Amino acid sequence: MKVGLQPALNDPNIDAGQGSSQRQLSISIGATQDLQGIEASAVPLNLCLILDHSGSMSGQPLKIVKEAAYRVIDRLKEGDRISVVAFDHKAKVIIRNQAIENPAKIKKKIEGLRADGGTAIDEGMKLAIDELVKAKSDTVSQAFLLTDGENEHGSNDRCIKFANMAAEQNLTLNALGFGDHWNQDVLERIADAAGGTLSYIENPEEAVDKFSAVFNRIQAVGLTNAYLLLNLMPKVRLAELKPIAQVAPDTIELPVQAENGLYSTRLGDLMTDVQRVVLVNLYVGQLASGRQDIVRVQVRYDDPATGHKGLLSEPVSLEANVLTAYQPNLNPEVEQHILALAKYRQTQIAEQRLQGGDRLGAATMLQTAAKTALQMGDKGGATVLQTSATRLQEGEELSEADRKKTRIVSKTVLQ
Repeated sequence: MKVGLQPALNDPNIDAGQGSSQRQLSISIGATQDLQGIEASAVPLNLCLILDHSGSMSGQPLKIVKEAAYRVIDRLKEGDRISVVAFDHKAKVIIRNQAIENPAKIKKKIEGLRADGGTAIDEGMKLAIDELVKAKSDTVSQAFLLTDGENEHGSNDRCIKFANMAAEQNLTLNALGFGDHWNQDVLERIADAAGGTLSYIENPEEAVDKFSAVFNRIQAVGLTNAYLLLNLMPKVRLAELKPIAQVAPDTIELPVQAENGLYSTRLGDLMTDVQRVVLVNLYVGQLASGRQDIVRVQVRYDDPATGHKGLLSEPVSLEANVLTAYQPNLNPEVEQHILALAKYRQTQIAEQRLQGGDRLGAATMLQTAAKTALQMGDKGGATVLQTSATRLQEGEELSEADRKKTRIVSKTVLQ
């Protein structure tokens, strides 16, 4: 596998007479086949299921979550590894990290789970990380964290600490919120920090499909532990506030670090079928007319199929066309990525206003986000956002389900 890298500016033309020009740099990044022809699916998976079996999961919810877990286990192949952690107000390892040799025995252990007690998510995460680390070498190491409740017997700060620890260990955590009473802020921060995805299982019968969708994403991973490296040319700088964000497949604000004269941000896993798209907010100082390099882009990554770590993709330079007689040349694809980030940030502002008691201000901002979603062709997202806006305008409270749907559609495009 190798890295596919495609950078583009929202407008590659720059006015030579302008003292400073703002540009959005879109970078599409994925894993692609190289001459060795190793398939992503040939890379062994190292999977941990972290399952909530607290009292609130009693009955149909736990039954269907077990069925979803069985379906995932059935899709593991020879060479893959599995571990299972279960938690209520405390956590325990019910399947130690092992090769997938006896699926029936593993399912029987899961079948023995009974709903009882409270919820301690952080304890489940801690044990899961311990299990995943045992076999992280030359594998795609990921976890499914499923919960339906608040972390009332644990610490949310510890959850974020463990999510960051997972990322440092090249482990990916995917968070699945079941029902309406889980903490969307905490689960989103876990998934974002550990490079995974956040899923909302509104009804029990959706669990199998949601598990399957996350598993499909895992199977498409070809490269791991990827970092985007930006080498900015003279007179080019990053915006000071939130300069880099991922906008596909999920929208995430990305932290940036200065590293040996470069700027770096962690991407995590790279997939073969879905591109990660990163949007960088740049300011370009006044440049002489002609073709001018403004940034050099590279990715550092690990290849689990070969065991090689810290590999570097070929650097890709991006030019701007500096014109004395400036004419805009907007890139429609990059404009779509800008809209995706705008939708996310507009929804965040709406949530902040709602938390501050400004219902009408929140409704207005949700309407703006709905219009942005329509501009990018996201009709499903626009419907959810407009519905929430209308309810606030009519004096209604947003239900927990409304809030969670609004958050999810702000981060991605409904399929």
